[in-house]
Amino acid sequence: MRLRAIPAGAWIGLAGIAAVAICAIFAPLIAPYTDRQIVGGVWEPASARFLLGTDNLGRDLLSRMIYGARVTLAVALAATILSFGLGILLGFAAAVSGGLIDAVLSRGNDLMMSIPTLIFALVALAILPKNLFVLVLVMAVLDSTRVFRIGRAVALDVAVMDFVEAARLRGEGPLWIIFREILPNTLSPLLSEFGLRFAFAILFLSTLSFLGLGIQPPAADWGGMVKDNKDGIIFGISAALVPGAAIAALVICVNLVVDWLLRRTSSLKGGRGDG
Repeated sequence: MRLRAIPAGAWIGLAGIAAVAICAIFAPLIAPYTDRQIVGGVWEPASARFLLGTDNLGRDLLSRMIYGARVTLAVALAATILSFGLGILLGFAAAVSGGLIDAVLSRGNDLMMSIPTLIFALVALAILPKNLFVLVLVMAVLDSTRVFRIGRAVALDVAVMDFVEAARLRGEGPLWIIFREILPNTLSPLLSEFGLRFAFAILFLSTLSFLGLGIQPPAADWGGMVKDNKDGIIFGISAALVPGAAIAALVICVNLVVDWLLRRTSSLKGGRGDG
């Protein structure tokens, strides 16, 4: 019955995410060629040998799409997990502590958010070494400012409830209150926010790669593939449109699942209220 309650849109989203995840995990087994192997001419059309054609260097586009799914998902997921860990920890700490700690963390977060994210990222990545660790770290730090705001907001709503006050009266410390009292009661909105931030991380990574400061060639990622093949659009070559469509499709799938989670969370709250 629970499976039947899942709407068709959520099933489409789950299927799309699962397909991309399978490609990412089993890329060496699924891809007909490696992501760096030149196997044909430049921008060959789709054929029985190359199902999606070739790219600007003669590499199989389908193989690079499959390997690109691995890089895109891994970097976006790592940045989202790190940003959520940092943002939620600081947001909850600000809500629980209050006073000067809350003021310093909140004003520092506002200062970070006042700088346009893309400009901040471009400046930071232009100065720092170009490697995956730095890329993930920069994406995570910038995105954690948004997570901080939502984390602090939901924590403030829970921090004034009776069971939290009871924990304080028992002498429990801030870490106990954060991880044992507040976090379990805020998982539903935070899970939905995680999906939204993950979708944003995919788009942000693709933007950085398109601008030349994300994943560095010859590694395959979808944003970089759009950049590599964008000149082909002038000649009617669709090699840049394929990874662009994949980015859009994955983000839509994530949003479909997030929308279902938000509706499900709202209905559960409504059911509790009616009861």
